[in-house]
Amino acid sequence: MSFTYKPKKRKRARSHGFLVRSRIKTGKKVITRRRHKGRKKLTV
Repeated sequence: MSFTYKPKKRKRARSHGFLVRSRIKTGKKVITRRRHKGRKKLTV
């Protein structure tokens, strides 16, 4: 049996990274919300 989660840094950044988030409207909202909440880390 193999593990289902095999983490890859590049793939993670390309799908959930800051640049991807800031590119789309809803992503910008996500960043804004997290900034407002006072998150230390906004995205991956």
